[in-house]
Amino acid sequence: MGQVVEATKETFPELVGSGLALIDVWADSCRPCVALAPHMASIADTNPDLTVVKLDASKARRLCMTLQVRGLPTILLFRDGQEVARISEPNLTPEQVDSWLSTALKEV
Repeated sequence: MGQVVEATKETFPELVGSGLALIDVWADSCRPCVALAPHMASIADTNPDLTVVKLDASKARRLCMTLQVRGLPTILLFRDGQEVARISEPNLTPEQVDSWLSTALKEV
């Protein structure tokens, strides 16, 4: 059973440092972000080799600036600590996430 891990600015480097990590950058004030939360959990369940990480943008503003996150929701794919793909779309749907993720995973 996969799990979604909450990241802080302190734990983020360790969580994305090795292997594949999917980072869901979100905020309580972002309706599409909140709507995607259950889908991110199902991605964790169906991709055991993927670390699914939630990063609350309102609590990690500096980190979001470093990551150049300009809007929410933004989902990043990291491999061994390096960003390899991202999707950022104001009205992101689970279907868009799945399509993007399957393409991104084939390329890494």
